Amino acid sequence: MPEGKINVTDPDSRETRTQGQPNIQGYNAQAVVTEQQIIIAAEVTNRSPDFGQLEPMVNAALGELEEAGVSERPQTVLADAGYWHTNQIEHLLADGFQGLVPPDSMVRDGARPGWEGGMYSFMRRVLSTDLGRELYINRRHSIEPVFGQIKHNRGMTRFRSRGRTAVRSEWRLIAATTT
Repeated sequence: MPEGKINVTDPDSRETRTQGQPNIQGYNAQAVVTEQQIIIAAEVTNRSPDFGQLEPMVNAALGELEEAGVSERPQTVLADAGYWHTNQIEHLLADGFQGLVPPDSMVRDGARPGWEGGMYSFMRRVLSTDLGRELYINRRHSIEPVFGQIKHNRGMTRFRSRGRTAVRSEWRLIAATTT
């Protein structure tokens, strides 16, 4: 008999975790937000950490912008430390984006073991400059309220649908109606 858990009411979902919270069965909702607090892409995954979601979300945003007839590409990609993925950041930088993604979380003292040199040191240097720190902090402050609005003001803390396709539709409806 295989080991593991399965949710018989929603086999697409997985146990997700948030630091300081107990694990729950569900999905990880992702969104790309402009400085003006407009959601331009919304997706769900059943993978708990945000690791590995940066490039797919940027690509989703580019697809949505193209579909809407917007030809101007975003210039800067900003994400918190949970999105750090060296290969994806290198791809985005090679594709002409400016990147502001700290390799270390705010709760960590110093670098993660083995995460030194190369892209790690480069990004730490960028974010340690006055301009890098200002850009990162100011832009984060324009993004985080969107999620606060959805969770706290609108009370959207759980999906009511079952199955990844239905949950994705529900999340995209929530994102589309967020102002």
